[in-house]
Amino acid sequence: MAAAAHVRAEQGVVAATSAAAAELGDLRFQRLLGAQDWARLPAPVRSRFSRRLGGGAAAAYVGEVVEIEVSRLGRLLAQLVRLIGGPLPLVHRPGPSVVTVTEDGGSGGQVWTRLYARPRGFPQVIHSAKRFSGPTGLEEYVGCGVGMALRVGVEGEVLTFRSDHYFLALAGLRIRLPGWMEPGAITVTHTEIGEGRFAFGLEVTHPCFGRLLRQRGVFRDQAT
Repeated sequence: MAAAAHVRAEQGVVAATSAAAAELGDLRFQRLLGAQDWARLPAPVRSRFSRRLGGGAAAAYVGEVVEIEVSRLGRLLAQLVRLIGGPLPLVHRPGPSVVTVTEDGGSGGQVWTRLYARPRGFPQVIHSAKRFSGPTGLEEYVGCGVGMALRVGVEGEVLTFRSDHYFLALAGLRIRLPGWMEPGAITVTHTEIGEGRFAFGLEVTHPCFGRLLRQRGVFRDQAT
């Protein structure tokens, strides 16, 4: 009887701890930004980036790409990086899109999946993993050990992710890629536009060849 009571007590503690954690939410992005910058973000943006997605839960955002510009070199780059998982969109015209976010239990980060509909054939699906580690506190892995360190900031009321550098992580080693091997600076923006909608912006800019890719999508919150 005493053992059973002890087990029930432990289960109660675990349940209470889990409930408290769920109520508290995910504080990882808030810690990266700091309290002052975090407070500058609109409440819906703070809500999206503090959702706790444990237990197989997923956050889904449905919308469409409304603007896209890509240079010839940008098209070539999108094809070349298919060798490491295809992290850049191959669909170069407006159309439906879906974004989902799930927790990555193995790394303690998040898996982001972006789906782009095509006029014909299967949609393009892009996977990447955000991990809360590295010199900037946030890294994004796209495949074959290739990743980039990201700097998170707030500009006005816009949440921004800017590439700091690229690296190769293999066999426990982390090798920073030289500047001449980098495809360009990547900037991702998350802008609240009201009524449960936000704009997702993506730009790739090369120091010598200028802007290779610019994309803007509008998405709406879905049930978690």
